[in-house]
Amino acid sequence: MTVGFVATHYPHTDHHDAFVSRVQRVAEVLRSTPGCLAAECWVTADGDAVVSIARWESEAAQAASMRALGSADVDVAFDDREVRPREIVQLVSA
Repeated sequence: MTVGFVATHYPHTDHHDAFVSRVQRVAEVLRSTPGCLAAECWVTADGDAVVSIARWESEAAQAASMRALGSADVDVAFDDREVRPREIVQLVSA
C-alpha cells in the first residue's frame, strides 16, 4: 500500500516566494530518500496557497523520509510567516 500527503500552506504575501523555495527544498530532500515515489510543490491558481504533495511506497519509507528532514538543512517550522495553520491530509492507496 502506498501512502502520501497533501499539505496546504498559507504564507503571507511578503513571504510567498521564499516559502515556495522552502517547500521546493523540502521536496528535494524527500525525493532523495529511499522509497519516496514523488514529492512536488504546487501553487494554487490564485496564488494564495502553496501545496506540497508527496507519495511513498510504504508507511516505513514515509517515516524514514520524515526523519531525514530532521537532519537535513531545511526549514519546516510553522511560524508567523504563515497567515493560518497548515492543512495536512494523510493519504493511503485504495
